[in-house]
Amino acid sequence: MAGIRCRYDGRDNTNETAEILVRKGYAIPLCPEQLGGMTTPRVPCEICQQDGRVYNRNGDDKTECFIKGANETSRLVRIFGITSALLQERSPSCGVNFIYDGTFRGVLVTGMGKSAMKLSENGIKIFCLNDIHSLLERENINSISLKRLK
Repeated sequence: MAGIRCRYDGRDNTNETAEILVRKGYAIPLCPEQLGGMTTPRVPCEICQQDGRVYNRNGDDKTECFIKGANETSRLVRIFGITSALLQERSPSCGVNFIYDGTFRGVLVTGMGKSAMKLSENGIKIFCLNDIHSLLERENINSISLKRLK
């Protein structure tokens, strides 16, 4: 969301507020999938609803990469003393409220990505872009002042 091209298709999901948060030192950008050893671009992955494992569109089991990414993300969060995280909805790593259903048909289901779940279990408050104003409020970052920081 901070302008880094780490999506499965090699693109980014830039959000102006997230980009400013990083630029001004309020946030650090990272990608659990890259931290888990996945390349960019990569074959898209989804969490299978039957077994909870992560498979790519070709049927390859990539669960270990996602677990490694979640663990490494959690380790970095501890090192930096992070208490809140802004995550990309729908991602098999970062989905906060919704993820794809594992059928690669674009169907969303209620659920969390592997890294979102790990962070939440470790007491990190997780937010998606729809909740960015709640994140700013929680961290005492005035959105009007933030706009002036551009």
